[in-house]
Amino acid sequence: MSPARTITDEELLQLPKDGNKYEVVDGELVVSPVGFWHDIIVARVINRLSQFVDAQRLGVIVAPDALYTLPSGNKRGPDASFVRAERVAALPRSTVFPEIAPDLAVEVLSPSDRPRRVLDKVGEYLEAGVRLVWVIDPIKRQAAVYRTATEGRYIAAEDVLDGEDILPGFRCPLSEILG
Repeated sequence: MSPARTITDEELLQLPKDGNKYEVVDGELVVSPVGFWHDIIVARVINRLSQFVDAQRLGVIVAPDALYTLPSGNKRGPDASFVRAERVAALPRSTVFPEIAPDLAVEVLSPSDRPRRVLDKVGEYLEAGVRLVWVIDPIKRQAAVYRTATEGRYIAAEDVLDGEDILPGFRCPLSEILG
């Protein structure tokens, strides 16, 4: 991870699409390298979720380059996220960094991720109003599912990611995401 520095919204918009994930935490730019397998898994998650959400007309699936402005002021970009249709409809088309939390946030771990940092992010998502968080670990071939910051449950590759009450009826074997 590169050293952090203070960054403005204007500078944030000018950052290159260079294979890194950018977020703003406590006013400072945080750069996280991702990588080939990370991006493959993110694409699979987005594909599966998009097919379901579009067919049901439930809302939108958002890609990782989008950043949400959370109540803390941090700008966070889950690797994939879902926002219900009525919440998206309330956002002006000129919105760049929406001041909302997604209904579902998905993080796919990359080799550079540190457990404490990921747990801090999960806690911030939940505190901001995210109702369901999935953290997918491609190396351990499992996912952690969070509804609260203190209670995560793990599912193995042979188990199913479930949309629960956020995406009722969505079920996808984790093995299909992990490949």
